[in-house]
Amino acid sequence: MAEDTKDRLVMTAMRLFSEKGYESTSVADILRAAGANSGSLYHFFATKQELLVEVLRRYRDGIAPMLLAPAWEGVEDPIERVFALLAQYRRALVKSDCFYGCPIGNLALELHEPDPPVRDLIAINFNGWVDAIERCYAAAGARLPDDLDRRGLAIFTLTTMEGGVMQARTHRTVDAFDRSVAMLRDYITRLQAEAKTRRGKS
Repeated sequence: MAEDTKDRLVMTAMRLFSEKGYESTSVADILRAAGANSGSLYHFFATKQELLVEVLRRYRDGIAPMLLAPAWEGVEDPIERVFALLAQYRRALVKSDCFYGCPIGNLALELHEPDPPVRDLIAINFNGWVDAIERCYAAAGARLPDDLDRRGLAIFTLTTMEGGVMQARTHRTVDAFDRSVAMLRDYITRLQAEAKTRRGKS
């Protein structure tokens, strides 16, 4: 029963931090939405920041089941998996009338000087996303140039997504997101053509 209450508090905080932001979400907001009392929260978390740390741990542990698996269902091609993940963010933007933002990106922008445990977990979450995309580019094998910095391309992909989301939220349209993803697609198509040309010459 206690763990059920803890899970409810964490999942409620996760949702509210994503919708309203960390600073704009009060402990009272979390308690009200979770249907819990202050004693329940402080039994598990001494501070609101401790609750944030647990939220970030849940994101870290949930990247595969909560993010990657739904986006990649039925998609086997590794390069298309990259764009399937980006398409999932686009759907979230459209569904929310462009209010949705990447929760980790939002926190990174909002918390200008986060304490080390928070900053470290934000970095771990970003790295988990980049790791997953890097594995896709690695799985593409000879379809991409052998000397390509695949880690760098994965970081660039995350930057494309985060920047597209930020502009979509600002302009309340997915136009900038779509154009950013289209440019990434064009770049990867050119890389594939380059790799094919090199193979033909060898």
